[in-house]
Amino acid sequence: MRPNIVSEAGLRTRFGQWWDNIPFLTSAVVIICSIIYLVCLLVGYDSFVEICFSPSAIISQFQVYRIYTAIIFHGSLLHVLFNMMALVPLGSELERIMGSVRLFYMIVLLATSNAIFHVLIASLVAYNPFYSYHYLMNECAIGFSGILFSMIVIETSLSGAQTRSVFGLFNVPAKWYAWILLVVFQLLMTNVSLLGHLCGILSGFAYTYGLFNFLIPGTSFYSAIESSSLLSSCVRRPKFILCTGGNPQAYIPTHSSSNTSPSGLISGNIWRNLSSWMPQRGMSTQATQESSRFPGRGRTLSSSRSQTTPSDSTLEARLLDNSNLDHSLDVAANTTQQQVLDERRSSVDSAAAVARGNAHDQDSLVSEEDIQKLVSMGFERTQVEVALAAADGDLNIAVEILSQQVCI
Repeated sequence: MRPNIVSEAGLRTRFGQWWDNIPFLTSAVVIICSIIYLVCLLVGYDSFVEICFSPSAIISQFQVYRIYTAIIFHGSLLHVLFNMMALVPLGSELERIMGSVRLFYMIVLLATSNAIFHVLIASLVAYNPFYSYHYLMNECAIGFSGILFSMIVIETSLSGAQTRSVFGLFNVPAKWYAWILLVVFQLLMTNVSLLGHLCGILSGFAYTYGLFNFLIPGTSFYSAIESSSLLSSCVRRPKFILCTGGNPQAYIPTHSSSNTSPSGLISGNIWRNLSSWMPQRGMSTQATQESSRFPGRGRTLSSSRSQTTPSDSTLEARLLDNSNLDHSLDVAANTTQQQVLDERRSSVDSAAAVARGNAHDQDSLVSEEDIQKLVSMGFERTQVEVALAAADGDLNIAVEILSQQVCI
């Protein structure tokens, strides 16, 4: 008897599929931090005071390297494991939106801004005229969690979600999510750096509100890096995500809705001109299945054709059939698939032609102001008109269509 052909995927296969879905830079950070921790564990290195982030060492001895060495070292197995497991979903989602090179630049920028906030706050607390508290100046902090808190703020702003779940226990308003996590971690773990996490939140909000835009180069900068010979081996990897277009200011816009007024200290049309590149979390089942962020999910080519599941005996009989029958079945299957693909291609071309022809007649649904909003983000006007026509005037859907054409 022949063994059963269909078998359940093993743990190794599932882990391989999970790892293959993690983009290039996110997986590289996980590997680097894990290897550094293992090397430190094997050689017995625990002199973290030499590489940790210490405000007094940075100010008095100008050891700027501590800003970047501190984020890749971790003190314990749970420390590195928890940080890397939190990085995988956050980093993967942001990297698919921004591209690998742009996310790397963002991490460096956030690490630098976190350090500046950390030094400023520690200095103010230590040298204030009312009550001096020098403990923060001598604090020794390591770990990637400061960057993670910045990513949490940015991803929460992009998602547009009104509430967030805290470890699946209870829901909180999205705008308070990072602050509540800060309090929860401080209560659960006494040896975590409160100031380090706080500065991560502050950097995330500063990045989200566009305060770092003058430090962020345009897309031509990232394109030049991606086309350089030094990164040619990395760019050719399937997990590497290019980003050669999109927003000309090269920063992630905050999530906003056309019928929602901005809140906070800053208000005006500037926030309404920005649209999110990230699909909504509350998307439909069909949209989720067709999302390119979850490869490997099959889609039905034709719903009108009835299909039956053959039994094992029938399957063996078909597999043991003569080559002529197999050849005829392959020819018929290929012909059917080609017909379906031709029909779908013609349908897409027809829809694009109709949308392109009616793009200028959408004044009732889309105003010139909406078109200018997307054009100012770096998209071509023709593509903007076609995307708005296909999205029936919905800016968020139009931005999703344009971003998939450019960055995916």
